[in-house]
Amino acid sequence: MIRFLAILAAVTAAVLLGIGLAISMRGPQQDAFAQCRAGQVAGGDIGGPFELVNAEGETVTDADVITEPSLVYFGYTFCPDVCPLDVARNAVAVDILEEMGVSATPVFISIDPNRDTPEVVGQFAGNMHEKMIGLTGSDEQVRAASQAYRTFYSIAGDPEDPYYLVDHSTMTYLVLPEHGFVDFFRRDADADQIAETVACYAQNM
Repeated sequence: MIRFLAILAAVTAAVLLGIGLAISMRGPQQDAFAQCRAGQVAGGDIGGPFELVNAEGETVTDADVITEPSLVYFGYTFCPDVCPLDVARNAVAVDILEEMGVSATPVFISIDPNRDTPEVVGQFAGNMHEKMIGLTGSDEQVRAASQAYRTFYSIAGDPEDPYYLVDHSTMTYLVLPEHGFVDFFRRDADADQIAETVACYAQNM
């Protein structure tokens, strides 16, 4: 567990550095969302098109999935602690937003396609929230989506062991239709903070 936490901390620091290097060149006067930002950066070259497979086994693109403010999280269903907590928090944020009159979608993208079949991610997402979209895909599709969002993942231990764990980054990304990636949330952000921030973006779209 100590090793896992140390790796997770290092991965998080590396990803945050990558996000920091992707600062948008837009000036504050051109940024309609400046007052909303939870993170310290904006836009840049994070995010972009992806092609993955949904719970029904259908190939979908980012345009099919991101149809309203979306909280995008990269994880895996066998994750023993971090992923369920983060994904559950995102689901609560979506419920809070609904009470505020803002519709948002939680999205779970598996970085463990070997075990996370469409059926598995569908069950996981459905158990977390009725609106949650679970996505998986081939190794190549998952890797491309992960690289687009500058996330990190790596199998820890023997990949032949059916109980292997996966070290991975833990950011949640806020993605808007027609705008793409606009902000991110660390693990220490709670559901109320996320909902407040997402509502601000939704009101300024």
